[in-house]
Amino acid sequence: MKININEQQLPKGGALVAGVLKGGKLLDTAKQLDKASKGAISKAIKASRFTGGNGQWLDILAPAGVGADWVLLGGLGEAKGIKQTGLENFGGTALQRLANCGLKTMAIACDPIPGAKIDPAMAAAGMAYGARLASYRFDKYRTKLKASDKPSVTAVSVLAQSPAAARRHLKALDAIADGVFMTRDLVSEPANVLYPDSMAQQCKTLSKLGVKVEVLNEAQMAKLGMGALLGVGQGSPRESRMVVMRWQGAGAKTKPVAFVGKGVTFDTGGISLKPGPGMEMMKWDMGGAGTVIGLMKALAGRKAKVNAIGVVGLVENMPDGLAQRPGDIVTSMSGQTIEILNTDAEGRLVLADALWYTQERFKPQFMVDLATLTGAMIIALGHENAGLFSNNDKLAQQLFDAGAEVSEGVWRMPLGDAYDKKINCAIADMKNIGGRDAGSITAAQFLQRYVNKVPWAHLDIAGVAWGDHGKPTVPKGGTGWGVRLLDRLVANHYEGGK
Repeated sequence: MKININEQQLPKGGALVAGVLKGGKLLDTAKQLDKASKGAISKAIKASRFTGGNGQWLDILAPAGVGADWVLLGGLGEAKGIKQTGLENFGGTALQRLANCGLKTMAIACDPIPGAKIDPAMAAAGMAYGARLASYRFDKYRTKLKASDKPSVTAVSVLAQSPAAARRHLKALDAIADGVFMTRDLVSEPANVLYPDSMAQQCKTLSKLGVKVEVLNEAQMAKLGMGALLGVGQGSPRESRMVVMRWQGAGAKTKPVAFVGKGVTFDTGGISLKPGPGMEMMKWDMGGAGTVIGLMKALAGRKAKVNAIGVVGLVENMPDGLAQRPGDIVTSMSGQTIEILNTDAEGRLVLADALWYTQERFKPQFMVDLATLTGAMIIALGHENAGLFSNNDKLAQQLFDAGAEVSEGVWRMPLGDAYDKKINCAIADMKNIGGRDAGSITAAQFLQRYVNKVPWAHLDIAGVAWGDHGKPTVPKGGTGWGVRLLDRLVANHYEGGK
């Protein structure tokens, strides 16, 4: 879908979206429409329950005297409470409401908002960005789409007072959206299409943006001693891979920041087989790796002034005759041994080797890992926040703040010696599960044994990587969660030698 930012000029056709403040206070575009329609806009508001409250919408079809065929009024709430994410949601929701209205074009008016503490150019870029994020569709496998199933709107224009400045802001936001869309695509792909090697090939496409991509095969990983990761994939005929992505946007002497993702392209549970109902959703058990890949695309696309490392461990967990068994003991790259009590607790095994490899080879400023790791995280936090575990208060606060800024919330969970003891083992250095209690926490304790003293955070995204219900800028399905959060983390604290 084509999304542009243009001069403020009322369209002569299509749909037009105009903002209204709480209390029914019309902004400039709505005032012009009201005047041209001889009060029809005000009359429509009075005849409805629309008050301009945040999230309220009012459709007005073909008002007399107005060039637009459809007017959609959107409530912005109180001016002092308007934030950038609110404007993104405004643009996203407007597109969702009008996408199938039958018209081909729509315009969103970005008027000056007296009392709002937000840059007008950023406001316009935010509305366009929100519409772009909301425009995502994954229907490549639907071969018999009816016209009614396809959006009628093919072009969106945001009307701004300073379009050139808004376009400059949108350029960087578009690069982030590209990363979000790549993550959504990867998470949405079926496992017969996306498996370790084909996912590694997707990583290689980032080389066009200047990302250096290195793919390790099973022989190379075996030589490095990655017995934990390789054990997960040994029951699949599809070979495991580890992919290293490097973006060099800062000086050669600047230490990199590192992001590590769990990439289980399909998780049957292995010998500890999952129940059949719902197993098809385990195609998105590579969501953590998907976020890391999308993030690397976003950083490179907007030419971020940072040195960033993305490492993803890609495996398929299958239950054939060669699959690892409960009771097996594997040796990780760190030299630590692990007794496998449950082959469905496999993501932490993948991350153990990936984290050790990353901190040993690259000596990063910090590591953040992402994984759809535990169902227990969904029980604890539902689908609203990701679980955050960290050994570093500063990094944890930075992640919390970045999440709040982009509406990708995280909630910090505890770590401690009492939890760590739950994974001690009588016949190996540790076991891969700690029991039913505090399952998400003991999984994080397991990972912490592979980071040494590097500042580290673990994001358990099991509840947020996929959405059964859409949001203003996130259609139903793969959410692309984490790309925006981690990009904001980098932008706020780690670019340009910060």
